[in-house]
Amino acid sequence: MPKIKTNSGAKKRFALTGTGKIKRKHAFKSHILTKKTKKQKRNLTHAATVASADRSAVLELLALK
Repeated sequence: MPKIKTNSGAKKRFALTGTGKIKRKHAFKSHILTKKTKKQKRNLTHAATVASADRSAVLELLALK
């Protein structure tokens, strides 16, 4: 069996934490920021974790499953 390549888009977007969770960035923080409130932009700054329903799909893209 050949090795599975890592999806190059996924490796730029996701990172594993020390406990095995998958970190991700929030969407809607790249442009059209003038109409968004300061609170909304501030809350989008913090990293989030991938939901458990999407975890297996992301691990497959990262060739870790």
